[in-house]
Amino acid sequence: MRFLLAVIVIATLGWSGYWFVGQRGLEQGFADWFESRRAEGWVAETSDLDVQGFPNRFDTGFTNLMLADPATGLAWEAPYFQLSALSYQPNHVIAVWPETQLIATPQEKFRVEARDMRASLRIAPDTRLAPESTTLTAEFLQITPEARPEETTALTALTLAAERQAERDYRLGLAAEGLTLAPPWRDLLDPDGSLPAQISNLNADLTVTFDKVWDRTAIEVARPQPTHIKVALVDGKWGQLHLQAAGEVDVTAEGIPEGEITLKARNWRDMIALAQSAGALPESMAQTVENGLELLARMNGNRETLDVPLTFRGGRILLGPIPIGPAPVLRLR
Repeated sequence: MRFLLAVIVIATLGWSGYWFVGQRGLEQGFADWFESRRAEGWVAETSDLDVQGFPNRFDTGFTNLMLADPATGLAWEAPYFQLSALSYQPNHVIAVWPETQLIATPQEKFRVEARDMRASLRIAPDTRLAPESTTLTAEFLQITPEARPEETTALTALTLAAERQAERDYRLGLAAEGLTLAPPWRDLLDPDGSLPAQISNLNADLTVTFDKVWDRTAIEVARPQPTHIKVALVDGKWGQLHLQAAGEVDVTAEGIPEGEITLKARNWRDMIALAQSAGALPESMAQTVENGLELLARMNGNRETLDVPLTFRGGRILLGPIPIGPAPVLRLR
């Protein structure tokens, strides 16, 4: 019994010592990181940094957190933010966001409101802190420009997931429900108000190859940039409109996509009418576009369902044989 008691006491003292060493290490590590950011010209402040959770957890709480990167013009403010990990599994981190936070871009500032917004993050056990997998969920999410509070975009539920599959390949997933567009976007896409108030479902499954691994340098130095995108499926439903997409594109060093995405659209004539009402498709071209797409639909055997390639070539986008505009620039600021 004495031997067993001695073992228990030694193990308890050893574990307590491990936890307190870990606590001090976390506090000092975060303090050093904030100091390094300030030395680079960032705004990096928190009024309180506290590590609790003895004996089985490391719960690191930040109060009145403010981070601003002058090189990109991005900033984030939160009244509270928490990172938690089991003390015996420190590379599995749970992040918890407050109900209200502020995100600023060089153009404007946005208020983000959410319920139960949290993320599960598994990190490689080394100093690069490269994420291996992560899942972010929110039961409700609302984004409002501070200068235009009437232009709110909202979701009833959101799930984002990412998993590292190879050195620089990441599989990304999105599931969004009850998307309510801000009035300017709603008026642009549905000026006649003929569609439901919410886009009921939006799902995406894609794999993106980047020019370098996502790790701590993505914040400290520069964002990784996409070089290849494989779309397994994008699926969106808005009332009677149903759009799906799949395909692959390469991304040049300038961020220009080159490749082909196949679109499958049900009730595609309604989409043509929406594009015309929104001014995205000139009235002079509307009939020509509809005739060309109907011919493609007939060739596929179903006049109500359209299968058509969306081609990215030479900095332009073509819908089937029809040029529709410049390609987007796919660069992370």
